[in-house]
Amino acid sequence: MSRPHATNLGSAARTGAGWVLLAACLWGLLGIFGKFTQQEGVSPLEVAFWRALLGGGCFALSAGVRRSAWPRGRDLLITGLFGLGGVSLFYASYQLAVRAGGASLASVLLYTAPAFVALSGWLFWNERLGKRELGAVALTLVGVALISLGGGSGVQVSVLSLGWGLTAGLTYSLYYLYGRVFFERYDPQALYAVALPVGALGLLPFVGFVHKSPAAWLNLGLIALLCTFAAYSAYSLGLQRLNPTRASVIASIEPVVASLLAALLFAERLGPAALGGAALVIVAALLLSTAPREAQEALP
Repeated sequence: MSRPHATNLGSAARTGAGWVLLAACLWGLLGIFGKFTQQEGVSPLEVAFWRALLGGGCFALSAGVRRSAWPRGRDLLITGLFGLGGVSLFYASYQLAVRAGGASLASVLLYTAPAFVALSGWLFWNERLGKRELGAVALTLVGVALISLGGGSGVQVSVLSLGWGLTAGLTYSLYYLYGRVFFERYDPQALYAVALPVGALGLLPFVGFVHKSPAAWLNLGLIALLCTFAAYSAYSLGLQRLNPTRASVIASIEPVVASLLAALLFAERLGPAALGGAALVIVAALLLSTAPREAQEALP
């Protein structure tokens, strides 16, 4: 009787791994589609606005079909505040990082988020920083330093690109912190149905809208549908079948996908030192993600 049960568990894990891998590949496309859209004359902030608005619409429709419970009262207020930090600022800083430094650099710097999570846990939850956590934070700092010194072909390493990339990593870490409390209380799709439109409203005063070509609208639609709604949904399906540690390891393929596509499509190639730094950042993220005391996993 145990053999079929073990087979079913193995099949569920493989299915879960497939969903997480799909989500990572879709997230890896975000900077690519973002750069294509910006090449059509759309500003980074407008790209971020449409991602939040259109993606939020997809989640609202899905949550309505699923008859999900919506956050109320204090939870609704906190979700709205999360929308300003985790959507408005995160979406904007990521697209600004793509413009300033390139899709590959932005994707790598996004993976400084686990280091920010570890530091936040120490500052706000009195969580102990052990040797593993301190080592991972140190690796992240060394990795960012190597990236700043390494540069590369088609990659613009500057104070601006590093600043926006690290801001994206910091605001991405809010997903972990918010998710520790709320992703077990509510359907994440209902939470995103609230947070993303609030994020769009937060961006609205800063967006200068321009006439968009059909290619620009196509890329904006792909960002919202594939890189946001489909990617988040696939990751959620993966977590239903796979433990968060394994999911986070598989998801670390995201910057690899982004870097390969950026090299192929935009001739972006990190130099040797920068590649070494990128590897250290990803290793640090994996160390923190596979630690015995791990934060609640969230979606990017």
